[in-house]
Amino acid sequence: MKKAIVIGSGFAGLSAASFLARAGWDVTVLEKNATPGGRARILKAEGFTFDMGPSWYWMPDVFERFFACFGKKVSDYYHLDRLDPSYRVYWQDGPMDLPASYEELKQLFESIESGSGAKLDQFMQGAAYKYEVGINKLVHKPGRSWAEFLDWDVAKGVFKLDVLTNMKKHIRKYFRDPKLQQLMEFPVLFLGALPENTPALYSLMNYADMCLGTWYPQGGMYQVVDAMYQLAQEQGVKFRFNTPATGIQTGHGRATGVRYTDASGKEGSLEADVVVGAADYHFIETKLLAPEDRSYSESYWNKRVMAPSCLLYYVGLNKKLPGILHHSLFFDTDFGVHGKEIYRSREWPSDPLFYVCAPSVTDETVAPAGCENLFFLIPVATGLEGDTEELREKYFRQILRRYEEQTGTSVEDAIIYKKSYSVSDFTTDYHSFKGNAYGLANTLSQTAVLKPSCRSSKIRNLFYAGQLTVPGPGVPPSLISGEVVAGEVARVFSH
Repeated sequence: MKKAIVIGSGFAGLSAASFLARAGWDVTVLEKNATPGGRARILKAEGFTFDMGPSWYWMPDVFERFFACFGKKVSDYYHLDRLDPSYRVYWQDGPMDLPASYEELKQLFESIESGSGAKLDQFMQGAAYKYEVGINKLVHKPGRSWAEFLDWDVAKGVFKLDVLTNMKKHIRKYFRDPKLQQLMEFPVLFLGALPENTPALYSLMNYADMCLGTWYPQGGMYQVVDAMYQLAQEQGVKFRFNTPATGIQTGHGRATGVRYTDASGKEGSLEADVVVGAADYHFIETKLLAPEDRSYSESYWNKRVMAPSCLLYYVGLNKKLPGILHHSLFFDTDFGVHGKEIYRSREWPSDPLFYVCAPSVTDETVAPAGCENLFFLIPVATGLEGDTEELREKYFRQILRRYEEQTGTSVEDAIIYKKSYSVSDFTTDYHSFKGNAYGLANTLSQTAVLKPSCRSSKIRNLFYAGQLTVPGPGVPPSLISGEVVAGEVARVFSH
């Protein structure tokens, strides 16, 4: 049986490993950390269970499709609840809840701007088409050649995909009110790039948000990791934790094996017929490969436009907070200024937007009885210097004061656990390029074939999966990335 080594056990690595094993490969996953999940690990402390990374469960159809490929259902592994309201947005003049019901959402839009209910219908009609074509066709392409996109359905609908229009212009064609504009822009601002630099194709994210809904897997997002880990083991995948890869052995344009250090510090190597790098692409290229085996130069990497990093706080309270929701977005400061500080001037933000997840509102298992579990997130630029404890504490005070003002409740006096996590931790824990949290920005010049390739141009049996290659950042794209790369391996090795 031919041997495949997968480096990294985040969503893309787990997905790739399962698909390769299903196709008959003997698969071993090397993971530098103690548990699977990559950025989606958990932190347990003082009776609290914190999801350390992703906290939004969007695009439930992508997860269902993944498990269906193995004859399974999501419900075989975890229970999903749809959140209603989906989330709350705090503006300068107070909060607004986004209802799960699309009809109620239209009424909300109409109450803010006359005629916008009908405009939302028009907007979503286009967004639904983009979602259908984007998720079912475009993201499953390996992005190796423009010829892949010569699909009649895609070609005849290319103008409807709005690839050459940007999100900012597209949204302003439909909505004049600043609140509605910001609501429609938030998925791309938090996950990719400035709306003016993001193709309007990504209005498919608005469809995912407002039509497909915001869900929660009981027990937390780590339930998804655990389900994928179980599935991989059911397929026969072997895992080695606390075992960082230290080099890829090559000869005559092929990878022959992967060197590693095990949990006891002992060095070893595994033979491989194929290697899939599902850890940070830049790290694998620049640290695990010899210079002559690299596909991209350092200047190429430095010209990549990155999606944000994050400043995160995991906070446990010894009391419940009245009236809060599971997801809250704090848009009570200038949207445009913070966006430019992330993507243009690339500096620590002056007065940031932020997001708070309170899973204990929905799930009593993630906090001790009578306690609240809070996760604060500030999007920040990648590659920032000066990520100190003092700086983190300054921002925590800043956003906590706003949180207390907006929710009308005291929080500081109830904190019994707090841990921060930011740019330097992403670099240390995940070898993350410039400390990024989300991968590459979804700009036009970094779409499809223009992303770092899922197959090495120098080493013919070395492949890549994850957020720095196709199809892009986010949990659903990472699941798809693993499937796409396993398909490429099958295509190359079937000849």
